[in-house]
Amino acid sequence: MEDVLVKATAGDARIYAVTTTHLTQYMNEIHHCSPLAAAALGRTAAGALLLAATMKSGEAVTVRFKGDGPLGPVMADARDYTVRGFVTHPEVMLPPKNGKLDVGGGVGHYGTVTVTRCPLVGKPFTGVSTIKSGEIAADLTRYLAVSEQTPSSVALGVLIEKDGSVKVSGGFFVQLLPDAAETTIKTLEDNILTLPYVTELLESGLDAEGMIRKVAKGLEVEILESHPVSFHCSCSREKVADMLTGLPEKDFDELLQDPKTEVHCQYCNQSYEFTQQELKELKQNA
Repeated sequence: MEDVLVKATAGDARIYAVTTTHLTQYMNEIHHCSPLAAAALGRTAAGALLLAATMKSGEAVTVRFKGDGPLGPVMADARDYTVRGFVTHPEVMLPPKNGKLDVGGGVGHYGTVTVTRCPLVGKPFTGVSTIKSGEIAADLTRYLAVSEQTPSSVALGVLIEKDGSVKVSGGFFVQLLPDAAETTIKTLEDNILTLPYVTELLESGLDAEGMIRKVAKGLEVEILESHPVSFHCSCSREKVADMLTGLPEKDFDELLQDPKTEVHCQYCNQSYEFTQQELKELKQNA
């Protein structure tokens, strides 16, 4: 099944759903994640894509979980239909909790959820709320209610195979429109409360549109858009070179003392190496 994000309306609500199995597996591989880290990162990346879906084309959103758990900060950047992300300590693994991966324990139960939205015009907006569960979806739902005053529901899930690969990954996001009718609210609440986990929906063969129709059962659904989603990191050797030449002269001169300078991108795990001679040439060209 291709990774896809679908936008729809149902009654007085917008519903977004995304499948991210392949891109989550790709992040799992490049970051050498434990099953716990892959689940936390996959949920965060899917959440970022769903939030980006509410924004204009070209605008970006960054989601950052900084809890007191051993995984350390978990981050994802999404723009349109691409996402990138990382876990600070991808090797961390904890014992299962109630037979499931203990994502809450890995992220932590105390800390902050920070969401930064970058519009095409104007300054970025950053909102913050406290972590309560560490399970990602519930904390994003709480963030939207507390920081952005948006009544909504976020559900995310990642299922990991015994060999550590990602079997299914994705989620959905329900956002009520202003002055939503009570009938719409009650129908959605009843449906969401009785729905299986996201991973169970995906395991049963449902795609993003199928999840939307399950969430909106009893309401008239209009599918607005459907787009493939993928992992994409915007870093490049050229961008890193520009960053280096933009350093204060004192800092750049310190780099020139070393035979080689290596710059590492946390998002895609790519490293860029510059020799002393290459740095000198960059400085001359700048």
